[in-house]
Amino acid sequence: MIVRSGLIQKKPDWSTAEFRRYWRENHGALASKLPGLRRYQQNHVVDSVQRGITYKRGAEQLDGFSMLWFDSEDAMKAAIATEAGRALVADENHFIGDLRIVAIDQLEVIPPATDRPLLKRMSLLRRLPDVSPERFKHEWREEHARLVKRVSGVKGYRQNLIVHREAPKGTVVGYEGLPIDGIVELWFDDAASLDAAFATPQGVTLMTHAREFIGEITTFLVETHVVK
Repeated sequence: MIVRSGLIQKKPDWSTAEFRRYWRENHGALASKLPGLRRYQQNHVVDSVQRGITYKRGAEQLDGFSMLWFDSEDAMKAAIATEAGRALVADENHFIGDLRIVAIDQLEVIPPATDRPLLKRMSLLRRLPDVSPERFKHEWREEHARLVKRVSGVKGYRQNLIVHREAPKGTVVGYEGLPIDGIVELWFDDAASLDAAFATPQGVTLMTHAREFIGEITTFLVETHVVK
């Protein structure tokens, strides 16, 4: 399974309400027609404040994250090349101002609770300049994942390691063209629980470890809309 994620900024002349409504009601229906699409979620950014942590933040300003699941990279490429894929691109040009694409290798460390509504925070991670991609992956997937499991109040945790980059969509670039290493998905009961989790001794230990390999953490609160 591979996930194709869009880092989305709306056109400047669209209001946030207009953008969110069109993305949810119009564009979502088009994307759901892609052949081979297994799942599709929209994550609408509702807050860009660096909550819960004191950390260097990147310059990214986003209005949303799309996530589309396919069986394989070949299935993903084939879907985009179809008539449905071309229709999707045409619609993107109507309401999206900037769209960059990443393909991600997804690891679900703590499955999010499903018995109640949760607050979701997504973060973009950029490794320290002297940290290699291999070390970043090891520290994040092994040690950091272990430490997150110890933090009380975390109701779900998913790591999305970036393995492919397009900036803008359709133009394949290397790391320097889109210097983001991973996307975090974290779930909490509410904003107070988020703050409390990082204030615990286990939360402090977690962020102390983060400073050994992560240079920037850029956080967003999102509302998730499940299309498929």
